[in-house]
Amino acid sequence: MAIDPLTLEVARAAKGFMPDDEGFALHEVGLSAGNVGPLLEIGSYCGKSAVYLGTAARECGTVLFSVDHHHGSEENQSGWEHHDAELVDARTGRMDTLPFFRKTIQDAGLEGAVVGVLGNSATVGAHWSTPLGLLFIDGGHAEDVAMTDYKIWAGFVASGGMLAIHDVFKDAADGGQGPFRVWQRAVEDGFMPVGEKGSLCTLQR
Repeated sequence: MAIDPLTLEVARAAKGFMPDDEGFALHEVGLSAGNVGPLLEIGSYCGKSAVYLGTAARECGTVLFSVDHHHGSEENQSGWEHHDAELVDARTGRMDTLPFFRKTIQDAGLEGAVVGVLGNSATVGAHWSTPLGLLFIDGGHAEDVAMTDYKIWAGFVASGGMLAIHDVFKDAADGGQGPFRVWQRAVEDGFMPVGEKGSLCTLQR
């Protein structure tokens, strides 16, 4: 089922780095995984991907858990290429994307389908037990950070469930190699590659 125009407008307006074709592909993966179990993303930022996945979750009668500490990953900090000064809390001087995430989810009408989980991925994962229909890894892109997210969460993907990884660049000239190393590790662990759209790669257990 296609995303309605108003919801799509909200997704496009949200800050983030996901082109339409990748967003649509993520939505389709969410639809295929939603009947297996709930969806979970690592890295919410301002909610762009959560709109695509949350819409899919709602259509399947399940939910998206969106895990983020909302203080920005390394590449979002001051002095780095992707830093956005508008996302800095003037009171603390720290990145704070939570208000933007909440606005995006509210504007998309997805508060009943998207559960924001405020916390560090490793901390939340240490107390997690629910099998997942989809795991979407899109948090910090440094290899050690992305690989840690994979090691903590991949075991929760149910049989037949999906693993999606964003910003996978097989050629180092196109981008950082952290997510690609995670993709390689997932294949080694038995996940089956099933699709690619831009830098979004999907695999199935």
